[in-house]
Amino acid sequence: MTRRNILITGILCLLLIASLFGNHFDHIRTSATTGPQSIPYEKPTAMKQFDEEYDVIVVGGEPEGVAAAVSAARNGARTLLIERRSELGGLFTFGMMNFLDIPQGANGQSVSHGIFEEWHHLVGKGSTFHIETAKAAFQKLVNDEQLLSLTTDTTVTGSIMNGNQIVGVKLQNENGNFEVRGKSFIDATQDADFAVMSKVPYFIGGKDVGVEDKKMAVTLMLHLKNVNWDKVKETALVEKFGKAEVTDHAAWGFSNLHYDYKPVEQNTRLRGLNLAKVGDEYYINALQIFGIDGLDENSKQAAIEKGKKETMHILQFLQKEFPGFENAEVASFPPELYVRETRHIWAEYQLPMSDVWTNRDHWDNIGYGAYPVDVQAQTPQDYGFVLADPKQYAIPFRSLVPKEIDGILVVGRAAGFSSLAAGSARIVPTGMVTGQAAGAAAALAVQQNITFRDMSKDTKMIETLRTKLDEQEAFVDHFKSDYPHMGEWFDGSIQQLLNYGLVSAGYSNDLKVEHEATTHNFVKLLKETIERTAPKENAELRKKMATIYQNEMAKENRLLQLSDVSIVLSALVNGNAQTASWQGLIDKGIIGKEVAANIPGENENHHLKFKELYAICADMIVFLKK
Repeated sequence: MTRRNILITGILCLLLIASLFGNHFDHIRTSATTGPQSIPYEKPTAMKQFDEEYDVIVVGGEPEGVAAAVSAARNGARTLLIERRSELGGLFTFGMMNFLDIPQGANGQSVSHGIFEEWHHLVGKGSTFHIETAKAAFQKLVNDEQLLSLTTDTTVTGSIMNGNQIVGVKLQNENGNFEVRGKSFIDATQDADFAVMSKVPYFIGGKDVGVEDKKMAVTLMLHLKNVNWDKVKETALVEKFGKAEVTDHAAWGFSNLHYDYKPVEQNTRLRGLNLAKVGDEYYINALQIFGIDGLDENSKQAAIEKGKKETMHILQFLQKEFPGFENAEVASFPPELYVRETRHIWAEYQLPMSDVWTNRDHWDNIGYGAYPVDVQAQTPQDYGFVLADPKQYAIPFRSLVPKEIDGILVVGRAAGFSSLAAGSARIVPTGMVTGQAAGAAAALAVQQNITFRDMSKDTKMIETLRTKLDEQEAFVDHFKSDYPHMGEWFDGSIQQLLNYGLVSAGYSNDLKVEHEATTHNFVKLLKETIERTAPKENAELRKKMATIYQNEMAKENRLLQLSDVSIVLSALVNGNAQTASWQGLIDKGIIGKEVAANIPGENENHHLKFKELYAICADMIVFLKK
C-alpha cells in the first residue's frame, strides 16, 4: 500500500468517527474552520548578483511557478525563480482571483495534492483566501528552500540557444543586465512567454479546432467592502436573482443577474456571482469583458479601464437592487485582469478532449485534473457552456514537453492541452500539480543527464519520477474508470465530436443520445462540423454547406429521416441530390462500415436519434480528413 493509500484510509476512518459524533463536514467548496496561519512576510527584491549557472531556472512567479521552483529545489537542484512583478502569486494576488475551484476526483475529494495542499493549508484550507496571506504563503514556500533563489522585478529579455537547446536566459532589473546559464528550464508564465521567446511552437485560442478567433471573456475582479452578509444569505433564500448558495465565506449562483443587470460599457456583461468573503472584504468574479487580446498590453489596459467604469455602474445597481449591498463601496481595483486563454504550446502529447471525457489514465501520469470543462462566453450574445464534467483524468508528462525545442517544460494553462481540454486543465490547482511534477522532472533530468524528450519516452525514468512525486505527497496513483456510453457502437463518434467541441454534455454529461433528432439539429451540426474540420482551401464545400444550411433552416423543423441525410450529404459531396441514397453514401466511403452496420438502410423513412446523428457527422470528419 502506498503512502497515499494509507493516508486516504486514515482520513476515511477519521470521517467515520466524526460522523458518529454528529459532526458535519462541508462540501469542498465551503470554507473549512481552520484559519490561515500567521506568516511573517518581507517583500522580495531584485537580485544584484546571479550564479553563473543554475541546475533549474523557472520563469514566472505564478502559483504554478512557485510549485515548480519549490519542487526542483526539494529534489536537490540549485534553482532560480524569476518573476517580473514585485511579489509572487500572479493571478491569485495581482488578479485578485481568490475564489478557489478545487477539482474533485472520482471519490469526491480533491485531486490537487502535494505543494498545492501545503499552500492551501497555509491560507486556511477554505474556498477563499486573503490576498496578502496568499503572498506570504507563496513567499514562505520559497524561503524554506535553501537551494532556491528568487529575483523579483526582473524581466526576461531573451533566450540563449545552442541550436534547438535552451542554455541560458537574458535578464534585466534595476541592478543591470545579466546572462545566466541553466541546465533545465520551466516556463510557468500564463502565456508561455519564455517558451515562445525560445521558438517553441504554439497556437492561439481555438485554432486547433478551427475556431481561430476564439477569445473567451476576460474578467476584472470586483473588490468591495461594507457588504451585509446576512442580507446576502436572505437574498439567496428568496431566490431574487435565481438559485444561489451562500456559506460563511463564499457565495455562488444568482444567475438571473445575466438578464436583470443591463451593462453600460460596450462589450461587457455581469454574469452570476462567484463571491468570496474575507473579513470585511468581498471579491466578486462576475464582470465579463469581451473582445480582448490577452497578449496585447494596450488591449488589456483598455479592458481594465473599461472594467473600472463598469464596476461603478454594477455597484450602483447592487446598492439599489441587491439586499446586502446598500452600503457597499469599492475597496480597490485589481492591477491585472483574469485572462482565461491565450497561447497553447504544441507538445509531445496534446491532451485531447476525449481523454477528459473518458477519464483516461496514462502510463506517464504525473497528476490529475477533474474540473468541469468550462468554456466561457466569447461574445455578449452567448453564455458559454460546459462540455463535460469528468470524474478525473491523468495529465501525461509528455504534455509538458514542447515539440522541437529541448531543455524546457511548460506548465499551467499554456501547457500541451487542446484548447477544449484546457477548459478544465487551466485552473490553478491543476497547474500547481503540473508545476510540482515539472520541478521534480527538471531536477531528475539534471541528475541523470537526460533530455526531457528522451525522458518522455523512457518508462523506467518516468516511473522513477512518479515514485518521487508519490513520496512527496503528490497524487499519481493509476486508476480505472468508466465513462458515459463506454463500449457503445457510437462511443468513438462522440469522442470524435467532443475533440472539436461539436457537442456539449453539460454538468450532467447528458448528450441525449436516445432523443429523436430534427432536420434543424442535423444541418446545424453538419455546418459546424464542416466549418471546424474541412480544409480551409475547400471554399466550394463551405459555400455549398452555407447554401444548404440557409435553405434547410428556412423550412419547417421536423423529425430527421434517413432520406434527409442522404439528400443533404449527396448534394454536399456529389453535387447531386437527385440520385441520393444511403447505400450510395456507404459505397463512396462517406459513411463507414460500423455506422452502416448500425443504421439500417432499408427504411429511408427511419427517424434518427441523436446517437445516429452524432455517428454520421463523425464519419463526415473522417471523410473530410482524407
